[in-house]
Amino acid sequence: MENQTKLRLLYLYQHLMQHTDAEHRLSTSQIIEILDSEYGIEVNRNTLANDFKMLEKAGIHISVLHSQQNQYYYDEHIFDPAELKILIDAVSSSRFITEKKSQELIEKLLTLTTKEQASQMRRHVQAEGRIKTENEAGYHIVDLINEAIERGCKIRFQYSDYSPRKRKVVRHDGQYYVLSPYSLIWDGDYYYVIGYSEMRGKVQSFRIDRLYRAPELLEEDIIPPPENFDLKKFTRETFRMFGTDSLETVTLLCRNAVMNAVIDYFGTQIPVEIVDEDHFKISPRICPSPTFYRWVFGWNGKMRILGPSYICEEYRRMALNVLGGE
Repeated sequence: MENQTKLRLLYLYQHLMQHTDAEHRLSTSQIIEILDSEYGIEVNRNTLANDFKMLEKAGIHISVLHSQQNQYYYDEHIFDPAELKILIDAVSSSRFITEKKSQELIEKLLTLTTKEQASQMRRHVQAEGRIKTENEAGYHIVDLINEAIERGCKIRFQYSDYSPRKRKVVRHDGQYYVLSPYSLIWDGDYYYVIGYSEMRGKVQSFRIDRLYRAPELLEEDIIPPPENFDLKKFTRETFRMFGTDSLETVTLLCRNAVMNAVIDYFGTQIPVEIVDEDHFKISPRICPSPTFYRWVFGWNGKMRILGPSYICEEYRRMALNVLGGE
């Protein structure tokens, strides 16, 4: 009898958690029927009322809508459907997470809601055709780097590029990078590790999915961050994490129409100088990489580089190269 009481409480809690919420409630008679038909447990109304009190004592709150037929539901789901949908969309769209791992994570997330809600959300997951990494070792690499950060030790790894045959090849003839890792950052679609590179003698970022293999944890303490290093400032100023060149202050003359894009990339804290009714100027610190030049070019003259002169010249050279002028 004691075992049946324990099982009844577990089945009651499990079923309410998996099948009920504020929009999907069960009456007393429905619960009695479910316990009998699905679990082979007979129960009366008084026993069920005592079970709800027992669950309440255990810290499991079951809400009740009082009416002619009291209706019960579990209202302590960790996420509401809207919150869960955002998390599922993030997992589904992330390039860093493989297709297989995305599906595994989504199924785990769906256990945090009712089976009815999970079924609806599963039908609306749109993952087909999205560009996803094929690197199944990504999770393992992130875990290792986290361990290195916690231990305060350096890591050693090779970096990769893609060949014209779409195969991963090691950069710089297989040369190893030694990095003192400070932080892992998710930016856009990718994960990056930020740390002090001994090869370059400065703080740099490296894309996790571009590591050729899992990094080796070294028995050497990290080189502490430079005195003036500010992680938040570094991630804010590094232009969408594309490129690892030195940061440079660049002055841009922009038409008003591109303000949305400026806010998207640099945030609302970017200082703005109004030039006239149609134009404004900004001077962000960015990595003057090909990605930056492509971004400016894509605005078809609505954004112009005013300085420094060497960046203007580099931009002009790139445009001439595209036209075959050099």
